[in-house]
Amino acid sequence: MEFGRIIGTVVATRKDPSLTGMRLAVVQPLDEDGTEVDRPLVAVDTAGQAAIGEHVFYVTGADAMMVSIEPHPLLPVDAAVVGILHDVHTPMSRRGDETAQP
Repeated sequence: MEFGRIIGTVVATRKDPSLTGMRLAVVQPLDEDGTEVDRPLVAVDTAGQAAIGEHVFYVTGADAMMVSIEPHPLLPVDAAVVGILHDVHTPMSRRGDETAQP
């Protein structure tokens, strides 16, 4: 799973029938510190509730395809939002930060 932030939505007038009724979100990938990494990607929002600006976690590749949303056991997608983050706690020091306390 990866961290990201919802930065937009996608409206598709034509799409695979198995995606009918599903919300598509534009996700900006983030590292563990919340810094933007990579290019934004389009992901199906399996919860259907992630709002613009919210931090989420998502999966890509085969993991995204296998996210089960009834009645479709396999979705034709490359990325899927699988949760909305409330808080992240990391007790370990960040790499390269010798002064941080565990």
